[in-house]
Amino acid sequence: MSEQKVQNPEVVEQDLNEILRIRREKLAKLVADGKNPFEVTKFDKTHSSKQIAESFVDHAEGEEYEPQIVSVAGRMVSRRIMGKASFCHILDGDGTIQMYVKRDEVGEEAYAEFKTWDIGDIIGGTGEVFRTHMGEISVKLREVKLLSKSLLPLPEKFHGLKDIETRYRQRYVDLIANPEVKRTFVIRSRIMKAIREFLDNRGYLEVETPILNTIAGGANARPFITHHNTLDIDMYMRIATELHLKRLIVGGFEKVYEIGRQFRNEGMDLKHNPEFTTIELYEAYTDFRGMMDIVEGMYKYCADTVLGTRKLPYGDITIDLDHWEKMTMIEAVKKYVGIDFANMTDEQAVKAAKQKGIELAKGKQTWGNALYECFDAFVEKELIQPTFIYDYPVEVSPLAKKKSTDNRLTERFEFFINASEMGNSFSELNDPIDQYERFMAQAKAKAQGDDEAQMLDDDFVTALEYGMPPTGGLGIGIDRMVMLYTNNQSIRDVLLFPTMKPISK
Repeated sequence: MSEQKVQNPEVVEQDLNEILRIRREKLAKLVADGKNPFEVTKFDKTHSSKQIAESFVDHAEGEEYEPQIVSVAGRMVSRRIMGKASFCHILDGDGTIQMYVKRDEVGEEAYAEFKTWDIGDIIGGTGEVFRTHMGEISVKLREVKLLSKSLLPLPEKFHGLKDIETRYRQRYVDLIANPEVKRTFVIRSRIMKAIREFLDNRGYLEVETPILNTIAGGANARPFITHHNTLDIDMYMRIATELHLKRLIVGGFEKVYEIGRQFRNEGMDLKHNPEFTTIELYEAYTDFRGMMDIVEGMYKYCADTVLGTRKLPYGDITIDLDHWEKMTMIEAVKKYVGIDFANMTDEQAVKAAKQKGIELAKGKQTWGNALYECFDAFVEKELIQPTFIYDYPVEVSPLAKKKSTDNRLTERFEFFINASEMGNSFSELNDPIDQYERFMAQAKAKAQGDDEAQMLDDDFVTALEYGMPPTGGLGIGIDRMVMLYTNNQSIRDVLLFPTMKPISK
């Protein structure tokens, strides 16, 4: 077995302190010589590494041509000094490009300075694009300039930045050290653009609604509370955009959506972060089945536009966006749990759930809660390929319209991929009397200690009293969608700056 070298942490810290001292001494000398790199305000960059690679043309030997002159800039990530000439690679927004720095080309003084610069420094240069004998497209510099000084060393070249905690806390270093991380966030941005294109092309209007509210509504969740000093009132960071968007449907907008941050004062795990991004959209004169078409169309459009395929690798499986299954919750529980809740009474349903090890709390011993808890405990984990589960119990759907054929159920669906809930949709409740009664039931639950129950929103009831057309509504978790499209297993990997516990001083 080969011997593994283990470094003493004290030695590592001493080495780092020495690096910091040397780099600051270099900066002090530059300042003393009137060459403070932090005073540079501009560099006229003409090309990125990608543009250079894409536009380069190989010329035949002896062919006359006008050399391509470019100005490039980026972070120096490697360097090889060879006497009177050196090679280095810089990392820019698109990738890396090699630069050839020769003393006779840039001048003796500039070359001597270049040799004192450090890995991590931001540099710029102008020169001719050529291909080296090794076949690498490079830039032979005529001028080179230090644009910004790096006072901290980058992670060791071959091992990169691997520590998970450090990667999340210092995302800026993570992006430098790990190109695949940068790719994740480029894909995220393109997904956001594709979602907007998909909806805009269907006549939807993007709007913005308040983040600070006097009532936390639109979802069952524990809110963050803050205080408005001028008004001397407590306010809540929004937990959903639903109630404001439906007010706009009342006001005459027929298709609206909002992409934005939500805030919920709840647990953190691989799928949950206290702040996260959703899209909510509402369309008049359609129902939850119309929203199913929107979900399937949006997911396919984003896959086609951003990735060029509908077969998405995720862990050790492949998700096929061309095939979507649809089941009622009763059908799903019957299939995976073996219990048929269809014609049960409350007492029979509670007993059946208990036989599966599910104990319902006092006040929740109903048919609907028994059905939902069996689904939540045993079915969700089975839903790997895209699946719509619809007809949810009224007890867990305070904002959804009841089914006309069974008042125990609502016209609601959630869709699941890889055993994860990805989005939620209703045929929206537009009966103000029914809505008020459900708000009161939620208020009673809150008074009994359910801190996730919804608050009474009198103004929303008033809006419904003016009349809201039949409406389909949909909410999708953007972060989980990005996890799927980028093959990431943790929500923190698709958030540039996830919530982290402060490091103890």
